[in-house]
Amino acid sequence: MRIHKTAVVAVFFTCAFFVQAQTENKAKPKLMLDEFFNAVSFNALEMSPDGKSVVIGTERADWEQQIFRKDLWLWRDGNNDGGAPGSLIQLTQSGQDSEPKWSPDGKWIAFLSERKTSAEKSGDADSDSDSDSDSKEEGATQVYLISPDGGEAFVVTQGAEDVHAFAWAEDSQKIYYATRGPWAKKQKDDYKKEWKDVVQYRTAERGDDIFVLDVPAAIAAHIAAPAKSKDDSDNVAKEPEDLTPGALPVTTSPLRVDQLLVSRDGKLAFLTNSINQRQEKVDDVEIYVVNPHAPSAIQNYVPPRRITKNQAVEINPRWAADSRHIFFSVEVGDVFGAYRDLQPHLYWVDVETGKVEQWAKDFNGQIVRYDVYGNGVIVTARLGTEVQMYTADSPSGSLHLMHGQRGTYEEVRTVSRSPRVAFTYSTLTQAEEVYLAEGSNQIDKPRAITSFNKLFTERDLPQGKPYQWKADDGTTVEGMLVYPPGKFEAKHLPMFTFIHGGPADADGNHFEADWYQWAALAATNGWLVFEPNYRGSTGYGDKFLMEIVPQIVSRPGKDILEGVDALVKDGIADPERLAVGGYSYGGYMTNWLITQTTRWKAAVTGAGAVEHVGNWGNDDTTYDDAYFLGGRPWEAQQRYHDEAAIFQIDKVRTPTHMVAGADDIRVAVLEDYLLEHALYSLGIPNALLIFPGEGHSLSKNPWHGKIKVREELKWLEKYGGVK
Repeated sequence: MRIHKTAVVAVFFTCAFFVQAQTENKAKPKLMLDEFFNAVSFNALEMSPDGKSVVIGTERADWEQQIFRKDLWLWRDGNNDGGAPGSLIQLTQSGQDSEPKWSPDGKWIAFLSERKTSAEKSGDADSDSDSDSDSKEEGATQVYLISPDGGEAFVVTQGAEDVHAFAWAEDSQKIYYATRGPWAKKQKDDYKKEWKDVVQYRTAERGDDIFVLDVPAAIAAHIAAPAKSKDDSDNVAKEPEDLTPGALPVTTSPLRVDQLLVSRDGKLAFLTNSINQRQEKVDDVEIYVVNPHAPSAIQNYVPPRRITKNQAVEINPRWAADSRHIFFSVEVGDVFGAYRDLQPHLYWVDVETGKVEQWAKDFNGQIVRYDVYGNGVIVTARLGTEVQMYTADSPSGSLHLMHGQRGTYEEVRTVSRSPRVAFTYSTLTQAEEVYLAEGSNQIDKPRAITSFNKLFTERDLPQGKPYQWKADDGTTVEGMLVYPPGKFEAKHLPMFTFIHGGPADADGNHFEADWYQWAALAATNGWLVFEPNYRGSTGYGDKFLMEIVPQIVSRPGKDILEGVDALVKDGIADPERLAVGGYSYGGYMTNWLITQTTRWKAAVTGAGAVEHVGNWGNDDTTYDDAYFLGGRPWEAQQRYHDEAAIFQIDKVRTPTHMVAGADDIRVAVLEDYLLEHALYSLGIPNALLIFPGEGHSLSKNPWHGKIKVREELKWLEKYGGVK
């Protein structure tokens, strides 16, 4: 079935920042399971160089095709002064498009896509690149161009290898892109002849090459390409080296290139990762800089210069306005010393000297997102259960809180030629949308430029509030309480303790609707949802986060159980109707907690380990496992035993529902089989669902996540005492 172009959608809700207030006096129906899983999330937000347009990446379930669609949308201002409503149009419709980037002159939008039609392979300039999926073939991820003024997208790179990253040059005349070093046909044939289908683990891995592509030449080639039918692909001449025509090599890396970025004065930087993307050595993830030129032969690659060297995993690098420093934040690890997990902070590195400085050293929370703003930065940052927006002018200065609203500001985007700020925002009672403020001093008066989740404004969403209690060592611990609709601050409620993953994460005043975070749906089904931000969570300081070491489950387990005790003592939770659940690290904790008390009436757990030796060996992030437990298995044998649920599993009396992705390597599916076998042998009611083709994140087929939550809710109802 052919997909038709979407009509222009006018955006008229400029004063709808608090959309829940518009209908607060009207009775609303409760949220249903099907509606919940039709929520739209945002995976990209990019402002045009003049600040008058925004490209928005969305992700939503496509139930018929059984995929998560990734589409790009373009919002354009109604007039130059921002007074008239803007318009939102769908820019791409293949369902496989992501990572949009404006050319610096604003004439083109480049993006990555996995789509591959036979017409595109034959260079058909008149083909519909968004034609139906039946004509698509599995293809590598390539760079596409589309004009913001209309027309079809067209591919500008080619080859059997995925493009991992790309970036525009400042003059808009070139695109740099990274892909695994391509092989000639003879190399491929020789390898297949020698090894057949044998996997040479690590040995056969190879790193990335970075190429530069002349954009005007690529556009001219696209325009000049002769029209061909969709059956002409066999007549197309193939490049002998499987390279993009006209692309020239710039440099090479023995590692995978995850991100590329170009400074205003033309320097090229890139962030590396391990080739197989398993986080086993922190020095696989570093920032490099190269002064690019266009050598004529592959052996003339310009060697890159390594800029960072530390025990941390850098993420989200961006050039500073001075073209001398590169900003970055850190996912795990420590920039200044031996490996240890800290909250994500913001740093920059001097590319000439290699000196690294931390920004906003006195801030006790987590840097969530950031963007360059003038000579400084604008950030979204977590303190406790709120994520607010701040600015900073220098590394030695403090963060300055902007005058926004309570809730969660997530993504934030700016450009150097406009004072505007684009961002996403949500609260417990307000689903996430994209907003645009005219300046950093008007964050509290933004325009909503999307309404993808409008349905949720018409449903009776649960209300919530923070809750604090004292741990046994006197530490104050906090969490969120999410109440059933119509029962805000009621007493003696059945309570579902819903544990976040990470562990370096936190729950708070935000809205999310998916298979991983479904507190709103659990509350709608009658549960008081308790979301504890136990020791190890972010937003409460580095010391609080690091106190999980080396008691990876027992210390946060005490925090959670003491929170449950406090809620029962305060008369909020019904001690006879308690349930527990979580996924990933939340699954670790659930598996541990059902061995610590028999008070749980039901448990739902997913992708959680029950022992640590096998998990250390199978996990793709082995260095943080060893850190959390104080060493590798042979260095901390007793702790690997004492912190493992499997050795206390005979204490379990709780009916337990389990889920796992069949291809999960973050927490190997074998952990779930082990737990199921143990419970089965003990005669404990249990069920295990395995989702084929899924890894740690259930991101392949939306039906899997929907079935997961549907069955977990049924399990809680069956055993937990909520009718």
